[in-house]
Amino acid sequence: MRAPLGGLLACTSLLLAATLTACGSSGSDSGSAAAPSPRSPSPDSPVQLCTRLISYWAEQDITGSKWAGLDWEQKGLSNEQFGLYGDIVQEARGEQRRRGTDAALELVRRRSAERCKAANGATHSSENWRPPA
Repeated sequence: MRAPLGGLLACTSLLLAATLTACGSSGSDSGSAAAPSPRSPSPDSPVQLCTRLISYWAEQDITGSKWAGLDWEQKGLSNEQFGLYGDIVQEARGEQRRRGTDAALELVRRRSAERCKAANGATHSSENWRPPA
């Protein structure tokens, strides 16, 4: 004879609840508190996003990546960020000729951070840009 579906679901739910409750306690009175839940990361600021985007794409350009040829929209840059990107890549190419690729990549990271900070994220000229939610 088969058990009614409602009774089977009730038993399964009760068993699951009991199992989860038992697994949640340590079974000892050591006084240890439960670990705090991890905090979700805060969204990047416009300056941080600008710095990450420009430095990433400029590094791709300097190292000759196959992705270097994408346009500004495909790279996710605002018009203003694309202007900064072009200036930084041009400066980094000169550094690459003088002192090598590692020096050029360091310049890219440093100048991206400086220029994005000075332009407050360089987002003002893009119709498509939205602040992080």
